[in-house]
Amino acid sequence: MRFPNFAQNPIPMSDVKVTIIDREGVTHEVDAPTDMNMNIMELVRAYELAPEGTIGICGGMAMCASCQCYILNDVEIPEKSDDEDAMLSEAFHVKSNSRLGCQINITPEIEGLAIELAPES
Repeated sequence: MRFPNFAQNPIPMSDVKVTIIDREGVTHEVDAPTDMNMNIMELVRAYELAPEGTIGICGGMAMCASCQCYILNDVEIPEKSDDEDAMLSEAFHVKSNSRLGCQINITPEIEGLAIELAPES
C-alpha cells in the first residue's frame, strides 16, 4: 500500500471569507478556516477584532452573550438552539438579527457571511 506524499501534495485548506464589522465600525474581511472546528467568536478572537476579555467570556458555552453579533446578509446559518435563544432573551442590544458568535460554526455554507459585533454590555 502506498501512502500519499503530503509534502508534495498537501491537503488543500478550505477557507471561507467572512466580513466582520468591529465595535469601532471598522470593516474586516477575513479568511476563516473550515477545517479547524472554529466558530465566529473564536475567529474574532484569533484576529483580535475585539479587546481581550470582552468577547467569549464564558468560553463559547452560550452563557454570557459577550459574542453577540448581528447577521447582515442572507447566508444560511443553523437555527438558534434553545440555549442561544434563552441567552439572547436576557442580553442587551438584541435585535431581530442577533446571534451568538459562539454558536455559528465556520463551515463552507457560511461563505460570504457578514456580521457586526454588538456593543459591549
